[in-house]
Amino acid sequence: MKKTYQIEVDCANCANLMEDAARKTNGVQDATVNFMMQKMIVEFEDGADVKSVMKDVLKACKKIEPDCEIEL
Repeated sequence: MKKTYQIEVDCANCANLMEDAARKTNGVQDATVNFMMQKMIVEFEDGADVKSVMKDVLKACKKIEPDCEIEL
């Protein structure tokens, strides 16, 4: 399943780092962050608990940019 989220990220480099962090999160099959559109597209593994996975993604992104926001 693929879902698109509105994300608040300040720079393109941070967006790339967040993309990598999201991809490494358990339950995520693939992730793409579009800095210009301020969107994150996440493809989840089959059977993944989407809400739980996205909380982990947000936690990982906040390590990169503490004021990052993802509209869950």
